[in-house]
Amino acid sequence: MGLAFLAFIAIFFLIASAGLLIFRSKMAQRVSAAIEPASHEAKWTNWLKLSRAGSSIKAVVQPFDKVLPKSPQEVSVAQKRLIRAGLRQDSHVRILYGAKVLIPLILCLLAFVSGLGSHWSPFILYTFALGLGYLLPDFWLGRQIKKRQEEIRIGLPDFLDLLVVCIEAGLSMDQALARSADEMRASQPEISDEMGLVILETKAGRPRADAWKNLADRVDIPIIRTLVTAILQADQFGTSISKTLRVYSESLRVQRRQYVEEMAAKMAVKLVFPLVFFIFPCLFIVALGPTILHVQDQFKKYF
Repeated sequence: MGLAFLAFIAIFFLIASAGLLIFRSKMAQRVSAAIEPASHEAKWTNWLKLSRAGSSIKAVVQPFDKVLPKSPQEVSVAQKRLIRAGLRQDSHVRILYGAKVLIPLILCLLAFVSGLGSHWSPFILYTFALGLGYLLPDFWLGRQIKKRQEEIRIGLPDFLDLLVVCIEAGLSMDQALARSADEMRASQPEISDEMGLVILETKAGRPRADAWKNLADRVDIPIIRTLVTAILQADQFGTSISKTLRVYSESLRVQRRQYVEEMAAKMAVKLVFPLVFFIFPCLFIVALGPTILHVQDQFKKYF
């Protein structure tokens, strides 16, 4: 028991030290990038390193793609989810299904090496490892989708304000959209990416209404669907697009403020569970522990 406790403490300190080093290195990179922006050659070198790392991961994971049987409907659903997460390459579908095979094998190997099978039922342990490993890529993808949708929801009012400024400056809708997407590529990369696809579809000859509807289907959040409906109605009935976008941007800011207030109001309720299960028992032990021990000693004298 003592050795297991010491091993746990050692592993904890190693993980904490590694996390601290990674955090410090990332903070140093961000500070240096803010003080002295990287040159074009440095950005190109970093992109080459990331692409090589991504290609190595693909080379490891993709061969496991053919192990799982999958129907065209399942592939279509997975591809739509990947697109909503911002992963649009065809190889991403293969990586997803390859991860669903590779991760369960890794978890089973870890369970075998760690010797957990001697303490638990091997059938239950390996079944749990296989099920968890199969579902982990879906959980990760769901978190990426929610994170991307949240970033779009938070940054949309700022993008609409810039779009209104460009339209009122005399640019057309397409020109204002392209300029806004280019200006906000650093601060709001998710919105710029999606709007860039709208611009590319429009330049390729697709009707503007279809391009905006495809945007609503890709992102799949209510505020984008409402925005697309407002833009299409303004284009159809000839109303001012700038006024429509300004009113909608103000309503989004009000919704964002209300959402923050709602989260702040929920905080008191969420704090009840850690208070009851973690803090109150410690207070009771510290406050009542000596009294209970004293009472037990007194009872031992009479019984």
